[in-house]
Amino acid sequence: MAYEDYMRQLVQPMRDELVRAGFRELRTSEEVEQFMKQVEGTTFVFVNSVCGCAAGLARPAATQAVLRSEKKPDHLVTVFAGQDKEATAKMREYFVGYPPSSPSMALLKGKEVVHFIPREDIEFHSMEDVMENILAAFDKYCG
Repeated sequence: MAYEDYMRQLVQPMRDELVRAGFRELRTSEEVEQFMKQVEGTTFVFVNSVCGCAAGLARPAATQAVLRSEKKPDHLVTVFAGQDKEATAKMREYFVGYPPSSPSMALLKGKEVVHFIPREDIEFHSMEDVMENILAAFDKYCG
């Protein structure tokens, strides 16, 4: 129990960073299922993680892209790999053809992935490059 409490305290700022930027947390498989059942338009999904590339690259790139983009997705949601395991597994069921990756980002049109950014396109890249990748997808698919 002490470990679980420690991890909740440790990851809370990582959750808050995205929530402050307008992302809705989906913490259970039921929340993911309910959201995806009724979703329309475009959805930017951020698969959060405790790793360094999430903290130094992925979250800042995602939040800055959302702030800077003229064309924005209709919905911003996040699941937390390693923390909300069932929610993450359920969301990954919609990422057909893409292996699990944390952190990662997906842009969906309806329930279909139209753009996916896996960890290997985040790690060892600059925050600006990752942000430009996101912005290009927003520009192409959001309106």
